[in-house]
Amino acid sequence: MNRSAQIQTILTKIDGVQTIGTLQKHVKMASSPFLFLRGSAALMYSDFAQNAISLPAPLFEIPLTCILGDCHTANFGFISEEGSHGDTIIFTPNDFDDACVGHAVWDLFRFITSLYLARHHAAEQQMNSDDIKIRQKPLVNKEQVYEGAHAFLQSYLQTCQDSVDDKLTTQSALSSFDNEHILHKRWQKALQRKAGGAAFKTTSTLAKELDFATLPLAFKEDEQRFRRLNPQVYNDLIDTFSPYADDEILDVVERLSAGTGSHNLTRYYLLVGPQSAKMCEQAFHLCHIVEVKQQRLAAPLHYFTDLSPINRLNAAHLTVNCQRKMQRRPDIVLDDVYWQDKHWLVRSRHHARVGCDPEDFMLGKRAALKNGFIQYATSCGHTLALAHMRGDRRSTLFQQACVEKLKPHLDELITAAQRYAIVVQADQELLQALLRDSQTQ
Repeated sequence: MNRSAQIQTILTKIDGVQTIGTLQKHVKMASSPFLFLRGSAALMYSDFAQNAISLPAPLFEIPLTCILGDCHTANFGFISEEGSHGDTIIFTPNDFDDACVGHAVWDLFRFITSLYLARHHAAEQQMNSDDIKIRQKPLVNKEQVYEGAHAFLQSYLQTCQDSVDDKLTTQSALSSFDNEHILHKRWQKALQRKAGGAAFKTTSTLAKELDFATLPLAFKEDEQRFRRLNPQVYNDLIDTFSPYADDEILDVVERLSAGTGSHNLTRYYLLVGPQSAKMCEQAFHLCHIVEVKQQRLAAPLHYFTDLSPINRLNAAHLTVNCQRKMQRRPDIVLDDVYWQDKHWLVRSRHHARVGCDPEDFMLGKRAALKNGFIQYATSCGHTLALAHMRGDRRSTLFQQACVEKLKPHLDELITAAQRYAIVVQADQELLQALLRDSQTQ
């Protein structure tokens, strides 16, 4: 099977469609190699299964642990711990939709690949911008990307070594950044969005989704983001998911066109809070949003079926299981439900969620001239190591193996990821061709 046919076969199978071009997700993926990577995790695991990606064998001798499965730069950011119920803001992996028990090196390899593609994405955004100030910003160069990848791995290794040496525990987290750090401004933004923060009523996840112009309190009327439900489905959702919410369900909508990898999966937003908040705008801080999302098989498990019995859990339960292990303080509202012959993930939306786009750490003086990109990569390596380490909280066997097996092969891992980034760029061009062909048929 040629590469174009392989891409078409995998995308149509994973996304549940007959042909390429019927989903907006595929159009989004075709616009950028970075977005292609985000939407095609299963393709990478197919390449691993077929030995199209070659990595040193000792990297697969590290004990299995809970991994993200879809580890890339866009899946790291700031969240409020315990979902919308906590006040501590940390920098951490923030997406567990493809989490499973697997090889840690898969996450490391995929993240480094995403670094190279993130630079490409930022460069494209810069070149196409109408803003002269953006076009004049310095861009992280290719040599710096290599240095950042190395700093990411060194930070990961150092965190493992510090754990072995009892200098930190699995309860450690990145919760503050000085004003010289590239993540300082985004950390401050997250602090302002948490409950009680200065921007909570304007830019928190909750505030951005609600309509304060009328009462009772409800989600905005926004045809691009939300679809109103017919009364039967609306009431069925409330009846089914009320036991999994921590308060009354005040409103329900279908959330449209969210994410990249899961762009085509059905999801609903529940506005949850006390009945008194529904008729009182001032009490909206007592509310939060609960997401109900259709869950599908984690990307690695399409090709690696026998890694662990734990991976036989249904898709939503596996996500819940891995997220609870990998997070220091998991979301308080986090569960799985079987409804309408499908598995659904139930989780609280973080009030203070602040992500990182490629432009945030690839463009500007702080990123390119003041070591900011290296700071970003180092932070990601540290917090990913913590997440992987939490798969076994009884020992440091995983950490010891990482130090022993990973350290001799850093350059080989980076070089392989750099090569794969070139493959992804070619794959994105093939997807563009497939979309053009689908339009002429």
